[in-house]
Parts: sequence; C-alpha cells; structure tokens
Amino acid sequence: MSAYFSLAPWYDELTRDVPYGDFADFYELIFKRYGIVPGLILDLACGTGTLTLELARRGYELIGCDGSEEMLAVAQEKATQADVPVSPVFIEQTMEGLDLYGTVTAAVCSLDGINYLPPASLGPVFERLRLFVEPGGLFIFDVNTPEKLRSLDGQMFCDETDDVFCVWRAELDRDALHYGIDIFSHMEDDIWERGEEEHVEYLHSVETLARELEAHGFGEIGVFAELRDEPPGENERRIFLAARRLP
Repeated sequence: MSAYFSLAPWYDELTRDVPYGDFADFYELIFKRYGIVPGLILDLACGTGTLTLELARRGYELIGCDGSEEMLAVAQEKATQADVPVSPVFIEQTMEGLDLYGTVTAAVCSLDGINYLPPASLGPVFERLRLFVEPGGLFIFDVNTPEKLRSLDGQMFCDETDDVFCVWRAELDRDALHYGIDIFSHMEDDIWERGEEEHVEYLHSVETLARELEAHGFGEIGVFAELRDEPPGENERRIFLAARRLP
C-alpha cells in the first residue's frame, strides 16, 4: 500500500498553509542566480501537483513525477481544470526508479522529499538525476534539518477540517523519524472512515548531501536559508540546496 493511500484525498486540504507561490519565487530567483533559463523542469516527488501547476502557470513546461498512484490521481484531476499554457505531464515513478525519455533543464524536489530517502539511496537517486538533468542544469531541493527532526521526537499533532481529522505521532529511531498517522475522514451522515499510514524521514546533514552530490556529477553547491537567497542561520529548520550538473 502506498504511504499516501489514505492521505492523498485530503492532502491539499490539510496543507493549505504551504506557500507554494513562495517556493516558485525562490526557484526562479535561484535560476537567475545560476544564470539558467529553464526549458523543461522536473518536479520530483511532486505529490498532488500544486507546485507543478504553479510553475506551469508561470510559463514553464513540467514533468511531475511521484511514486504514489493516489497522489498523482489528484494531481492529474487538478491539471484537467487548471488554466496553464502547457499542461504538465505526470508519471508514476519512484525517485530511485527515475527514468525519463530525455533531459530537463532543471529539477526541483520540494517539501522534504529527499528526507524520505534512506542514506543508502541518496547516491543512486543523485546518479539518476545526473543522467536526466542536462549539463549545466540545476537541481534544487529542500530538507528538514536533523535538528528539526530530532526536536519532533515524542511529539503528537492534530490537524482537522470539517471533513477530516488527522492525528500523527513522531518517534525518533537513530537516524530516522517515524510518523504514525491516523486519518478519520467523513464519508456520509455520521459515518467516518479510519485510515492508517506510517511515514519515515531520514536525518541528512548538509555535509552528507554535498558529498553525495559531488560524487555523482554535481558541483557549485549552494546552501540557502528557507526560501531566502542567503546562508542558513544556526537554528534553521528547513534548508535548501542548489547544485549544477557538471559536464
């Protein structure tokens, strides 16, 4: 079962506070900083496609890739109703199994998608990206910092709307934070359906990420504060990295 089987129909409703426009602004700022004008962009681990469509509205051509059939179904439905110059292409592929038909000018991976990779998978995923990001192109992604993930150990959180109630608990196990999620969704009348999921985010240091990027064909690595073109502070909870695909 997909990690997002129960969560997918409610993901957008539960994440209304995510500033997707700010993410797109930041990516465009980094494109300019590195001197590239993207033609085709890969949105890796695109989820329900909200950021994919935000970039498409700005005139970019997009491929959205995700390993969850359920999340992609939501993304595809939203794309059929979106007013965009060129509709994105959505494909069901895991990050480790990325296999495009050609190259892209840039790849982005948002909202801690890279944290879902265990340490042993970083190198293989960066190697797949090296194959499909054209020389001189960019890979931009964000991660939850190890300090943030450690601070969530033992915490419990609730999110709710009129139609869904979500409870998640976090437990740290060495280099990984496990989220146990219970989702109660309103079906009809007084009937509620319960779903359960477990998500795992791995702790990755900047040093490890930079080392793996450099080992797999990327350089000119920039490390940024959350959605700001400046170095991260000491207590940053989310950081962004940008790297150029070397010749």
